Amino acid sequence: MSIDNIFHLFRGYPIWEVLIELAIIWICVWLIVRFLQGTRGAGVVKGFAVIIVLLTLSIRLMGEASDAFGRIKFISNQMLGLLAIFLIVVFQPELRQAMIRLGQTRFFGRRSPQVNKLADAVTEAVEFLAKNQFGALIVIERGVRLGGLVEGGVQVDGLVTPRLLESIFWPNSPLHDLAVVIRGDRIVASNVQLPLAETGAVAMQLGSRHRAAVGVTVESDALVVVVSEETGMTRLAEFGSLSKPIPLEDFKSRLLERLHAPLTTEEQLGDVEA
Repeated sequence: MSIDNIFHLFRGYPIWEVLIELAIIWICVWLIVRFLQGTRGAGVVKGFAVIIVLLTLSIRLMGEASDAFGRIKFISNQMLGLLAIFLIVVFQPELRQAMIRLGQTRFFGRRSPQVNKLADAVTEAVEFLAKNQFGALIVIERGVRLGGLVEGGVQVDGLVTPRLLESIFWPNSPLHDLAVVIRGDRIVASNVQLPLAETGAVAMQLGSRHRAAVGVTVESDALVVVVSEETGMTRLAEFGSLSKPIPLEDFKSRLLERLHAPLTTEEQLGDVEA
């Protein structure tokens, strides 16, 4: 393997074409890495990427130099195909999130007054619930509807108001268990069972309510408000990530920020629970 072999790969191509192609490849890699930042698969993908690049370059360069290593080249090509299938299976949740983001249409307009009214109602209810340490799980639908989950709950179809949310999550209320789902400005269902995130997706000290908050965001673009029954701390969950505890005085601004913000990886939730 020598520098001449590397130049031989690009011989016959205009220098501007090579530079454009390298720039496009770099941008694609950068976008993938940025998307994976903060996800469980980030470290694994980086490790695989280094191995694949080194292996591919080494074998290609050796193959360009001579006709030797034919069997190794054949095996490596087969392994790369199997590795692609393996990555699709392993990182299926992350790929689903990417497809959701690409095909997302916002239910609310960027400056819709409906969003402000919703934020006011949810914030007032959350302040009451947090101060009294009443556990709550509030799911706000966006582009992806939670039809199957909603059908399994108790249908409500009521306008979102602080009093309605407070009464639903009042201890010993028939509907206080599980989650409430909000669509637009209405509570469509309560007592909704959410899928739990995988073990290890949230901190060990957090319970099933927080795992459910993260779990539903892996499958959809919903924004979830969770209030801890043990501590009264409030958090937001989005795209498989759970925020750190949010002070009540900052909760409304954080909620509005997430309801209005474009859904890009770097802007997700701000501080994320480690």
